[in-house]
Amino acid sequence: MLNNTLFDSSTPGDLFRPLGGGGGVLALSLLLLLLGCTPIPSVVDRPETSFDIVIYGGSSAGVAAALEGVAAGSSVVLLAPEGRLGGLTTSGLGWTDSGEKAAIGGIARDFYRRVKAHYDQPSAWVHQEAASYSRYRPADDAMWTFEPKVALSIVETMVAEAGIPVRLGATLQRVRRTGGRITSIDLTDGTRVSGRVFIDATYEGDLLAAAGVAFTFGREGEGEFGESLAGIRPERNVHHHRFTVAVDPYRVAGDPASGLLPGIDAGALPAAGTGDDRIQAYCFRVCLTDVPENRIPFEKPADYRPEEYELLLRNFEAGDDRRPLTLDRMPNGKTDTNNKGAVSTDAIGLNRGFALASPAERARITADHERYQRGLLWTLAHHPRVPEKIRAEMSQWGLPADEFPETGGWPPQLYLREVRRMVGERVQTQQHVQNLAPIPDPVGLGSYNIDSHNCRRYITADGRVRNEGDVQVRLEAPYAIGYASLVPRRQELGNLIVPVCVSATHIAYGSIRMEPVFWILGQSAGAAATIAAQEGVAVQEVPYSRLRARLLQRGQVLDWPVSP
Repeated sequence: MLNNTLFDSSTPGDLFRPLGGGGGVLALSLLLLLLGCTPIPSVVDRPETSFDIVIYGGSSAGVAAALEGVAAGSSVVLLAPEGRLGGLTTSGLGWTDSGEKAAIGGIARDFYRRVKAHYDQPSAWVHQEAASYSRYRPADDAMWTFEPKVALSIVETMVAEAGIPVRLGATLQRVRRTGGRITSIDLTDGTRVSGRVFIDATYEGDLLAAAGVAFTFGREGEGEFGESLAGIRPERNVHHHRFTVAVDPYRVAGDPASGLLPGIDAGALPAAGTGDDRIQAYCFRVCLTDVPENRIPFEKPADYRPEEYELLLRNFEAGDDRRPLTLDRMPNGKTDTNNKGAVSTDAIGLNRGFALASPAERARITADHERYQRGLLWTLAHHPRVPEKIRAEMSQWGLPADEFPETGGWPPQLYLREVRRMVGERVQTQQHVQNLAPIPDPVGLGSYNIDSHNCRRYITADGRVRNEGDVQVRLEAPYAIGYASLVPRRQELGNLIVPVCVSATHIAYGSIRMEPVFWILGQSAGAAATIAAQEGVAVQEVPYSRLRARLLQRGQVLDWPVSP
């Protein structure tokens, strides 16, 4: 489902203005900007500036790209519209989806080694002893679970050590192009930033879209790339994120005339293998704590909507007494909390339209997710229809007072598992991630399972509710991610690299989309951007032999097998 029609190029000078999806940010980003939070560690202060490499997006990929660009001798600026550096790595996702850890090298490995070095200090253990945390292993070189504030401190330190200029909170307003190249971008704070090469490191793909690069979203059909897992796949939903008991979907149980409960689609489910515009569900990776002196109790939201939790309560009453979320332990009595079960932290279907939404619409969608998830936590801890054993357990948890102080312990960034995906020089597919098709130009390895969360709720022929879209498929070995999937088609644009919204199918992206991979691809993008800027060539013409040599020199792992 190709979409490249959102750009107004009718104005003089080949000026592209982002419509619809261009330039949208989360509600908190706008709040941080309005509050005037002090940027770290340095700021672009001139009204117009020019750099070798301009990076838009403060994700882990954006940070890695900036670090690599500076190390290679480029002038770099890091523009973080989110108002915070590190993306989900610093916003609650401390349970690293690492896959094969030996496949993670370079700047990514350096980050996880710094995590380990932090927890090697006795002073790091405030609310528990190091010996009592099973994932702290003194002999390991790296550590893969961590507190959000620790991740943020490390990221900020890495950026400060490199002397990278940073702009926090200013969002994309317009992209200026001359022919097949971006010349500059304008930000909402009045800054115009010029560059030789640009990197879109956002989860949303806002820069690539505003620059007129082709993109897609949703799910391809089975026949588009010959993927056996593609499209609507109700038969794949056999893992944790499904209904295991019969649950009535109607507002008044047993009465179809009463209408459906919120979030359930009416109508028959299309045939298996059919493509659609659905995006896997989002959630906040909430950090919780059971340390009493650090715990902020769950509060019932002022705009609590009981009907949003009726499915949850009926699912309990039908006999599914699983705790409907994970409480993966982080150091110091904290968690990374994630979706698990039929009705959980994933607000299935609530992200419809996010990819093309305006900033205001994205802010509304984000606020809806926060309201839903805050209400879910309160419900699990307090609602009398929740099984007593779950209420007793959940009432021991709360938000941590020493995390995300600007938002009262709530993570600032919504987990955008998938938004846009560029349509680039090569589309990475299921066959590539399963090592059934070769990649001639690897710039990093992925290894995590094909992992795509549910996309919709529907009604079965017998009138029961089901989830659809969950795909969990184990991979036998790490796989290569090719440089051609990081660059647009050469006839479209010659100076943009995209390490997050890479050119991939929905199924392939289900594995690629992990934070360690974004660190890896960000570093590779920074290296390629430096070569393109230094040699004055289009990003598609970067000599792979030179790029490969640079990446290997910098510790990237490009081939498998490799000795762990």
